[in-house]
Amino acid sequence: MALAFSLEKELFGVRPAEFTGMAVEIFRFQYANNALYRAWVDTLGVRPSEVGTLVEIPFLPVSFFKTGDVRTTDFVPQAVFESSGTTGTGGSRHAVKDLDLYRKSFTLGFQQFYGPIEDYCIIGLLPAYLERSNSSLVVMVHELIALSGHADSGFYLYEHEALYGVLQRLEAAGEKVLLIGVTFGLLDFAEKYPMQLKHTIVMETGGMKGRRKEITRPELHAFLQERLGVQAIHAEYGMTELLSQAYAAGGGRFFCPPWMKALVRKEDDPLDVNDRGEGLLNIIDLANIYSCSFIAVDDIGLIHEDGGFEVSGRVDNSDIRGCSLMVV
Repeated sequence: MALAFSLEKELFGVRPAEFTGMAVEIFRFQYANNALYRAWVDTLGVRPSEVGTLVEIPFLPVSFFKTGDVRTTDFVPQAVFESSGTTGTGGSRHAVKDLDLYRKSFTLGFQQFYGPIEDYCIIGLLPAYLERSNSSLVVMVHELIALSGHADSGFYLYEHEALYGVLQRLEAAGEKVLLIGVTFGLLDFAEKYPMQLKHTIVMETGGMKGRRKEITRPELHAFLQERLGVQAIHAEYGMTELLSQAYAAGGGRFFCPPWMKALVRKEDDPLDVNDRGEGLLNIIDLANIYSCSFIAVDDIGLIHEDGGFEVSGRVDNSDIRGCSLMVV
């Protein structure tokens, strides 16, 4: 466990030149201490001693968080984050050994992109997520609200009229606001209460979950920009299976904090991985040291030369496809 403690201390200060070395070290640690991941690596025929680059590391299909126990070392979790799942399928379960590790990841990540949390009034428009327990997004936004220290920071379920009044007052006072919401919540609010927001960042976190007809991200952003009067719609890329988030400040191009990185793989070959181009996304999250830091997600994306990435869709029937890859 001394190795895990050492890696945990160093991961948030990792420099670009150190990222590959730390990722390979964490890969070997997880191979040795995570039975499910080790079985997957062995199934692919990969020898850990021969892995020396990021593209050589095997990525665990995200669907395994639905069907197995993705846990590195033996521990009693402080929390188990759960996703809602889709109709007819179970949700993901992510056992979190140390909630402080999660808090450190999302606070440092947020501050890297947006500056001090206490500069903002933070408002969460997260219906559905607030109505169920064990949501990692709710935990994150709840902590950001507390850290902001602003009297008007807080959550809203469906109180759109009250939210409209608060935003009007904060705008009139020229206060910086972060309105972070799930897609259908922001759409519902913007349809009923058009505004001209000059001091507010509007950030969508995804999430339609059958609540409304699916629309593309450019269509979503264009509608919200027109109705809310903002120059750009920001976005957060996170999920139950990760402890870190990437952010887009407009235009849908996400950037990662230093301890997180996106790669792409070919759909028909999980070992054909690249750091540029189009394909299915692989996410490295070094903060996932006690679960799995190397996740093959079901999003289709494009990675640019500067390391930023876009998400253009999801693989059809990903729940079924992923679960059929291997049974351990």
